[in-house]
Amino acid sequence: MSIPAWLAPGSTIKRWLLVFVLGLLIIVLGIDYLFVDLYRKVNFTGELGDFIRRVTLQGIPRGVRGVLFLALGVGAIWLSLRHMNKVIVDIMRSSMSARNRTNNTVISAAAQHKALLRGPRIVVIGGGTGMSMLLRGLRMHSRNLSVVVTVADDGGSSGRLRRELHILPPGDFRQCIAALADVEPLMADLLQYRFKEGSGLEGHTFGNLFIAAMADITGNFERAVAETSRVLAVRGRILPSTLHDVTLAAKLRDQSRLQGESVVAKGQAPIEEVFLIHTDPEGQIGQIEANPEAVEAIRDADIIVVGPGSLYTSIMPNLLVPRIAEAIAESRAQVKAFVCNVATEPGETDGYTAADFIHAIERHVHRQLFDVVITNNNHRAKLPEVWKSQVVRPGDTSTLPPELRMIETDVVDATNALHHDPRKLSELLLRLYLERRRTPDRAAGRRAAASRAEAEAATVDEEVLAGRA
Repeated sequence: MSIPAWLAPGSTIKRWLLVFVLGLLIIVLGIDYLFVDLYRKVNFTGELGDFIRRVTLQGIPRGVRGVLFLALGVGAIWLSLRHMNKVIVDIMRSSMSARNRTNNTVISAAAQHKALLRGPRIVVIGGGTGMSMLLRGLRMHSRNLSVVVTVADDGGSSGRLRRELHILPPGDFRQCIAALADVEPLMADLLQYRFKEGSGLEGHTFGNLFIAAMADITGNFERAVAETSRVLAVRGRILPSTLHDVTLAAKLRDQSRLQGESVVAKGQAPIEEVFLIHTDPEGQIGQIEANPEAVEAIRDADIIVVGPGSLYTSIMPNLLVPRIAEAIAESRAQVKAFVCNVATEPGETDGYTAADFIHAIERHVHRQLFDVVITNNNHRAKLPEVWKSQVVRPGDTSTLPPELRMIETDVVDATNALHHDPRKLSELLLRLYLERRRTPDRAAGRRAAASRAEAEAATVDEEVLAGRA
């Protein structure tokens, strides 16, 4: 057992240890009064008197006796705490996820838990594999995580369940739950397991079916995600960007139009614009509204991260939901970061640079949302067997707003050039947050820049409305 660990700030255990010690002292003081009163009233003689004198070390000066008894008491307490610590850790290890077995003392586990509870409020916006990988890194730095997930997915298992059961697509929610859940690796693998055969089961993932069943039991999809998160001890909240049934549509550069996220992702011509469509139960085009919990989480965040993920099919469907982009612009978060993909996606972002990603977002939401863009500069990562992408480079940064900081650093998974490294990326985001906290004047500068961006966005919106009129 590490004594400095017990004395380290932030664990909340020291105060209760102090109360425990004070309680012992009060008990000892009471016992002392009883023995003194007994000693003064009763005259111990004979063998009993000799035994009591030997046990109480009356042949030794009182000062020396006090030090000896004090040393024996401290030694007994230290020995008991050491063995008690070992027993409790053994019990915890039998029930804890393998992800959390790195701590070998109760106090270090308690200190880590307390630190995570005090971690920054982080909101991650997007969908797909890229976002779930980032969450695996961020979960080690804070429990105050909120994930805003797209609900436009209509392909594969999610699409089938969406059409047949009339629920929101569970696929991206499943991936986030698997990334944030405090469960054994086997349970995480079970959530991601995809049935390879079986009438009606082939192609479905177990996690999707689990969430769909929970939606039927609880009565609605939002509560199903919350209850699934509770059962699997998820670190954070997973929120749909909207509770409406929306469809992603796209206009391509050749002026053709596509409808459906799975169709847009496979388009042949470059994407010019994407937009959302919501059809109400009566078949009329309805108005899309943001999930209030998602808007609140964004506005209260300390760190907002958009990406990584498919630009048009995972990121844009969130930003196009009314009030989501507005909430990002209005938020006083210390860090508003866009994490650029490390590689382009065939059919969606062929030939894109980081600057192209930012311009595409600005073109759709009519405002500047970020103060940081993170790009990868390590191009030596191992390529997958099938490589149809190009590495994403910064591009012409002179076309970006002057207050937008481009960070080029190593954030790629060295074993796969298509993926970010969760640890590298999450540590970079936390360093940026701590840096901004130490220099609060930058926050004022960012708020002024955000105000200018909002004014410009309002002007653009007026021009657009005037043009439509």
